[in-house]
Amino acid sequence: MPTLIEDLTTEAERDGIQQLVVGAVVEHDGRILLLRRPGDDFMGGIWELPSGKVEPGENLDQALTREVEEETGLQVTGIGRYLDSFDYRSGSGKHSRQFNFAVECAAPEPIRLTEHDSYTWTALTEEPPVTEAVKQTFGVYRSAD
Repeated sequence: MPTLIEDLTTEAERDGIQQLVVGAVVEHDGRILLLRRPGDDFMGGIWELPSGKVEPGENLDQALTREVEEETGLQVTGIGRYLDSFDYRSGSGKHSRQFNFAVECAAPEPIRLTEHDSYTWTALTEEPPVTEAVKQTFGVYRSAD
């Protein structure tokens, strides 16, 4: 996996991406974990994957483990396959790219939210209340099962 992660990072730098972000698809019993941004936050009220910025000196898998644990309290036991990525402009105006991975966690509970105001487990068969970019990630995730 290190070569894939290095390749993704190198490609993002080459594309002029200023901020690397990681997103986690956490599945339990055919449902995916989504978190809701507080109403007063950037893109407030949207549902999203557990995700966050890659800190300086971190690689993508380290950031993924840290962000999932920080935002949900869940312990990551394994990083599965790389799903896809999408670009967007962050709240501070940075050209950002979010890399999405399937992630295994030790247990689905308890969820402890630190940055979001709600969470839900959405069935893979449902139309999730997320952005088009995240819907595409779900599609990739579903199609590989």
